[in-house]
Amino acid sequence: MAKEIKLDANGHRKFGIRDSVAYAAGDLGCNMSFALKSTMSIFWTQFMGMDLWYALLLIVVQVWDAINDPLIGSIIDADKHKYKRNKFLTYIWAGSIGLIIGGACCFLPFPNAPVWAKAIIFIAGYVVWDAFYTVANVPYGSLLSLISNDVKDRASLSAWRSVGSIFGNMLPMVILPFIMYDENDNLIGERVFIAALIMGLLGFLCFQFMIRNTEIRVDTNVELNEDAPKFNVFKAFGNFIKNRPAVGATVAAMGMFIGMQGAATAVTVIFQSYYNNVKISGIVQLFAMIPIVVFTPLARSAVAKFGKKELATFGSIVSMVAGLGLFVVIPNNTNLDLLIYIVCQLIFSLGLGIYSTVSWAMMGDAIDYNEWKTGKREEGTVYSLHSFFRKLAQGIGPSLVLIIMVAFGYVGANEGNQLWDVAVNMRYIVAATYMFSAILQFIGLGLIYNLDKKTLAKMNEELGRDEE
Repeated sequence: MAKEIKLDANGHRKFGIRDSVAYAAGDLGCNMSFALKSTMSIFWTQFMGMDLWYALLLIVVQVWDAINDPLIGSIIDADKHKYKRNKFLTYIWAGSIGLIIGGACCFLPFPNAPVWAKAIIFIAGYVVWDAFYTVANVPYGSLLSLISNDVKDRASLSAWRSVGSIFGNMLPMVILPFIMYDENDNLIGERVFIAALIMGLLGFLCFQFMIRNTEIRVDTNVELNEDAPKFNVFKAFGNFIKNRPAVGATVAAMGMFIGMQGAATAVTVIFQSYYNNVKISGIVQLFAMIPIVVFTPLARSAVAKFGKKELATFGSIVSMVAGLGLFVVIPNNTNLDLLIYIVCQLIFSLGLGIYSTVSWAMMGDAIDYNEWKTGKREEGTVYSLHSFFRKLAQGIGPSLVLIIMVAFGYVGANEGNQLWDVAVNMRYIVAATYMFSAILQFIGLGLIYNLDKKTLAKMNEELGRDEE
């Protein structure tokens, strides 16, 4: 006999673990494609031999991001068609199909091609991947605010999204270094391309699981009115700038991604040339994720007791302490240095984990804040602008860090064989990048984001949102 499905007062399936696991699968799908982006710098500098060209091209493709994210977000907001289930789920389904091959387009292995051909391959591949990723990711992020109105449900969804993100990063982080590098710690580019295809397919399957198990409980139906004013993307952008929670959460997210993506190339280099064991880099980073995994089940009760802003701000302070510790460098004893590095990574990860488990719920609240102040939700536009600035950090961060690395002696054509002084410089660059990341998070969460526990309760009461 089939188990009876419990319904709420509105006839929807009651919120439960199925919703959380399904939402986590969505970020798992995103990260199956996105996680390889941290390999992009090594692939294009060491295997494709682009060095500074890569840093410049990465900045160029952010122009596409500037058009891509807000444009797709505004299209979604302005789309009033009646879909069988939900327009967000429909866009996610379309984006997930493109991501099967989208990620692999960034890793077409032609190291002997002329520089101009490599530039075209990179730009075309990135544009294709980024377009499909945005079509899937922007509505996915907006979906959180539609699955439930309850603050604790949203905290649970945000925490489980972090779980999806963690597992989405674990596969490439731990397994791929053993596959992609040879015995001399040099990258084998052809294997990266194959891995990207496999991960694209896995991401598609994760998205399909999420789509089939997602219940939309917040009514977003809009009655079509020919006299209603047309959607204005510039006005929506102005509303975003006035939305302090959205701006604060975005600054914090930019800080987080500058730390995660900006330091990625330098981290690989220090394991290649400073610790002389690139294959353990994934294991070390996996070990650093333990605090995030441990904190995730506690997120829902911690939010109810302390509040999202309060928790996230505390997390940023913890990360700043760890950032200071990473400046303790002992080049004449790399074993002790590795121990210090691992301990500081654990502490940094604890702070990051506290923030990341509530970060998406904070954006859900920022969407509500937009409705509270302007009378319009504009989920797609708010989230797409948030996504745009995140992507800006993901692009500009690695570019600037790579330029700094080259200034301090890094030579991509030498692959993993950097001079010892250069390797030591990379160790300091990693510490500085993580510290800058933590400071930006504190500014966004502690100084800009203004939805503390008391203000959030007032907003939810006036919007008629559930608190319990």
